[in-house]
Amino acid sequence: MEMDRQLVQSKDTCLWRVLYPLRMRMAIGSIMAENDSEDDFLSSFCRYADEIDMSELREGRRSVCDSCRRPCTVCWCPFLPRQPLQITTNIYILQHPFEESRRLRTVPILCRSVVADRVTVLRGKRFSLKKYPWLADVFQNPNTLLLYPGPGAVDLCQLPGVDKSQKSEVLHRPQGYNLVILDGTWAQAKGLYCQNDALKRLQKVQIHHREKSKYVIRTQPTEGALSTLETAAVALSTLEHRPEILEILTRPLVALCDFQISHGAAEHQSREYKIENGLWTKPLTRAMQRRMQERQVKPEEDCDDSFL
Repeated sequence: MEMDRQLVQSKDTCLWRVLYPLRMRMAIGSIMAENDSEDDFLSSFCRYADEIDMSELREGRRSVCDSCRRPCTVCWCPFLPRQPLQITTNIYILQHPFEESRRLRTVPILCRSVVADRVTVLRGKRFSLKKYPWLADVFQNPNTLLLYPGPGAVDLCQLPGVDKSQKSEVLHRPQGYNLVILDGTWAQAKGLYCQNDALKRLQKVQIHHREKSKYVIRTQPTEGALSTLETAAVALSTLEHRPEILEILTRPLVALCDFQISHGAAEHQSREYKIENGLWTKPLTRAMQRRMQERQVKPEEDCDDSFL
């Protein structure tokens, strides 16, 4: 019991998790040696279990923020805007299922930073109109845009800005664009696009952002690649004609990365940077080799080929 209290007082939860099962096995062996019958063994074991005060262990755990579910010492909630941003753009995030399990996601920051009725997150690989019938109105709307760079994609800055004088007939508020964003790795985003034919009929748009991603605790595929939060921030600042949106939305992300680095995380360079500087140790796929050759032939076409 004295060893248990010392472990709790030092808040060494990881060591507790290693030693506690070992201690239990040793206790069971000792109890079995002292008791011949099964009933004696069970009664002795129950008395031993009652002696362990689990409340002490719970007190030794770190407190967690109820909103972001991160330890309070590294909570990014204080860096959110005081009031959710009022925007006219409707954001629809189609999220790959694997992205939900990542601990350092950026979509929760976006959802907490703008008014709730402007952001919709759907998780899955296929988004059929049978499962989501209301998506038919969204996909058929001429103001619906798919943020997906590539052939046929229009530069977002070339589109007309939001006309705030135009009101929605249903909601009686400024009617803006519907922006569809695919959330996941580049390979996962490509899979979502290929598996949903409705997405292929949408107007594709892309962004050109010359600044390096602030999401420095995760390896990006290229120097121009952005996280989902940063992509939405750049798009909103362009469509809404409000450049301050970019700094407001990415402020919690910068705090998140600073917290992780201060606790031992390494600052990551992009895969493109590592390849160009001989730091990439993994074999290059054919697609990566072809992309590097294309960049050498047309260096001026530095397009953001990934925004996730």
